[in-house]
Amino acid sequence: MTIVETALRGISNPVLPGFHPDPSILRVGDDYYIATSTFEWYPGVRVHHSVNLVDWTPLGGALNEKRLLDLTGTGDSNGVWAPSLTYAHGQFFLLYSDVATFAGGFWDPQNFLVTGPTPTGPWSDPVVLHGRGFDASLFHDDDGTTWMLSMVADWRPGRNRFAGISIQQYDRDARELIGPEHMIFTGTSAAVTEAPNLYRKDGWYYLVTAEGGTSWAHQVTVARSSHLLGPYLADPAGPLLTSAGDPSLELQKAGHGSLVETPGGQWYLAHLVGRPYSQLGRCVLGRESAIQEVTWTPDGWPRIAGGVPATSVAAPRGVDVPVARPVSSEQVEDDDFDGAALGVNWSTLRRPATPDWVSLSERPSHLRIHGGLSPLGRHKPSLVARRVVAADCTFEATMEFEPRNYRQLAGITAYYNTRNWYYLHVTADDDGAPIIDLIACDSGQVTIVPGVRAPIPSPGPVRMRLRFEGPSLTFAYARPDGAWQQAGPVLDATTLSDEYAALTVNGEPAAWGFTGAFVGLWVQDLGREGAYADFDSASYRISS
Repeated sequence: MTIVETALRGISNPVLPGFHPDPSILRVGDDYYIATSTFEWYPGVRVHHSVNLVDWTPLGGALNEKRLLDLTGTGDSNGVWAPSLTYAHGQFFLLYSDVATFAGGFWDPQNFLVTGPTPTGPWSDPVVLHGRGFDASLFHDDDGTTWMLSMVADWRPGRNRFAGISIQQYDRDARELIGPEHMIFTGTSAAVTEAPNLYRKDGWYYLVTAEGGTSWAHQVTVARSSHLLGPYLADPAGPLLTSAGDPSLELQKAGHGSLVETPGGQWYLAHLVGRPYSQLGRCVLGRESAIQEVTWTPDGWPRIAGGVPATSVAAPRGVDVPVARPVSSEQVEDDDFDGAALGVNWSTLRRPATPDWVSLSERPSHLRIHGGLSPLGRHKPSLVARRVVAADCTFEATMEFEPRNYRQLAGITAYYNTRNWYYLHVTADDDGAPIIDLIACDSGQVTIVPGVRAPIPSPGPVRMRLRFEGPSLTFAYARPDGAWQQAGPVLDATTLSDEYAALTVNGEPAAWGFTGAFVGLWVQDLGREGAYADFDSASYRISS
């Protein structure tokens, strides 16, 4: 591999398209890892691996047991916020916040820490740490000590709800926090100071934080101190990175960053971005992860070219970057459900994929999903889904389902949260005959999409398809040997976006939009009568 070839194919942003926010980047030897937030989805904390910062392979989720994470009843965009993945003393440390609410200024965060031999476990039982705030991280100092940082939440009316960044020592042997809490940084005028990550370089401690809120005014702020406990002085040049003030940039919402150093001494910043479908419009793909190159000034401050996110960045010097880019399974994948477990790109909603409701063995070469509760409910849903990673893409599945009444439904969905989704499904009519229909949920209001309802011959499989084409979404269905029939009109895909989901009432957030669109396989058994559906295959592919 020549230097010219390496330069021809560098980092293309976002490196993790689709719902992959709040990246915590880590290098161990020649291996890089990024851990991202998962909110109400299992497995908790999604992890990717790379050897060159250019090509990233999904490893799946880290937290796949209720022993490690219990999301029963978790609200939309609650759950796992901003994990921190670190490595020290021969083991991986995964610190994660489970946030219960954001109503009235109360977040009720609880921070947990697990350790293990690999970035995907197996993990120790969780250590319960403080609940003073979220976006917690660990810092392992050169003297062998370990410290926990987090933002500090202040619920009191009239106070700064993002009160600042605190630090406290963590005793690894006792597995508990020790000594006093120290407030080390109260932020800049950009406010909403959160997501602390601490680094040591050339005698300085560098504190990297997110400020400005996780939308259009988002930014990465850097402060430094010669002492661990401060005081920390913010970079007088302003934010290290932001998209604020330039709606023409392709990558918006740039913020929430973490640093990594290559074996060759180069530095990079992993950070979140959003790609609206129009200027400052809706982000159906949610908040994604990107990487920027960082240089250092002679007086020791980090810099990113122009202070704005670039879509193309040079790869690290000396790494092997093949000219032909591999196709990620997150972009193109055909799943015939022949494996012993769900693939790494599948997620499940609010409960792990346990044999009591998800089975790959009850009927070989099929995924059997036992019906769960209602689409708007937050307890025991039966949804197996994957992230939408491109504005133009197609999802298709082949299903066998024999509903006995209208309380039993199964099909495919384009999903954002409990209040915003579309659902092409098979159910039973009043006479027990199977029919296909399409329902939509817009801000919690469920309606039947007119002109779709039709009889479906039974028994036998049915193919179902949905297609995203930018802001447009269409559904279709067919018998295995028949032609596709469009199901209903062209629908608005942008209702499946962060911006559409967010709701403020009397100045207080009533709902947040922190995730991104999913496509998936959904089954309901509202009468708890033993209904299940068998899926013979499912495919996802982006449009070239």
